[in-house]
Amino acid sequence: MQRRLRMGMVGGGRGAFIGGVHRFAAALDQQIELVCGAFSSDPEKSRLSGKDFYLPAERVYGSYEEMIQREKALPEGERMDFVSIVTPNHVHFGPAKMALENGFHVVCDKPLAFSVDEARQLVDLVEQTGLVFALTHNYTGYPMIKQARHMVGEGKLGKIRKIVVEYPQGWLANAKEETDNKQASWRTDPSKSGLGGAMGDIGTHAENLAEYVSGLKITEVCADLTAFVEGRRLDDDANILLRFEKGAKGVLHCSQIAVGEENGLNIRIWGETGGLEWHQEEPNTLIYKRHEQPAIHYRTGVGELCAAALAAQRVPPPGHPEGYLEAFGNIYKNFAATVAARMDGREPTDIETDFPTVHDGLRGMRFVEVVVENSRSNEKWSKV
Repeated sequence: MQRRLRMGMVGGGRGAFIGGVHRFAAALDQQIELVCGAFSSDPEKSRLSGKDFYLPAERVYGSYEEMIQREKALPEGERMDFVSIVTPNHVHFGPAKMALENGFHVVCDKPLAFSVDEARQLVDLVEQTGLVFALTHNYTGYPMIKQARHMVGEGKLGKIRKIVVEYPQGWLANAKEETDNKQASWRTDPSKSGLGGAMGDIGTHAENLAEYVSGLKITEVCADLTAFVEGRRLDDDANILLRFEKGAKGVLHCSQIAVGEENGLNIRIWGETGGLEWHQEEPNTLIYKRHEQPAIHYRTGVGELCAAALAAQRVPPPGHPEGYLEAFGNIYKNFAATVAARMDGREPTDIETDFPTVHDGLRGMRFVEVVVENSRSNEKWSKV
């Protein structure tokens, strides 16, 4: 394909938290250009946001419905190729469904939808249309996470026995939703966030990372969710025992009341012959542990790494830190390569299709649903 993919954005206007991250990530490889958008549910705010991005006025819309309808009416050589959805959780389903029904590929911020029922409808639509759908579980984009997945798959750890994944934050340690903090307000509101608070916001990242690296699906959970902040309507802390395929056991802990923590996502995996450890706040390092031998520190850009890890590297090695934006950008890069391959009539490679999909989104939604149900019940274990 001899041009960039054309992106339309839903949400992400002035004052948005994640919209800028998506735009930066999409632009990193110069394979994607922003051509239009419905940047806010407020038409005037959308118009002003379009001016910020130097878009022509006629390509800035007052609603996602208007954007999809008018873009579809444009000649094929002008209209957007895909929609990027960067709204709060309760506004994911509508634009995703309409985009797929009108022939547009989709990138959607996680979680996939507001409910499991909505998620299943999107899975059905993707399977019916054959369109490409990426979900931005961006932590899978780090080079050392891809190296970890490769090493597990190659049997470097032997049969997996135990997985511990944690995501502590401290930003909601007090009732920030009672101030004018927009992010805290909607993330703690069941009508906008869905069933899970911390569980839906960051717990799904931990769940996705555990399954991605290990290659094992979670089969059962035993959960204890808590809202520690008085008056908070959704959980702000979660402690979950996990059972995986093939007999592996695990622990998932996520919290937004862990005072002093920033974005402490980390994962440790142990098998019969070795272990791996990775920390998101030190993403360039992967620690490989062996029985009664010194640990080996794998570093981004240094030594022999797998093809997926090499493809995810962006800055000159060694020692230059690669971070959140680069990992996020790898989702967009692989999504764009897959869409371009489809347009060129060829089958995309395994590396190009290495991004979270609508099916991962459904698993995440179902995981949150089962965890919440289990925590509310007297049952010890619930099947995922």
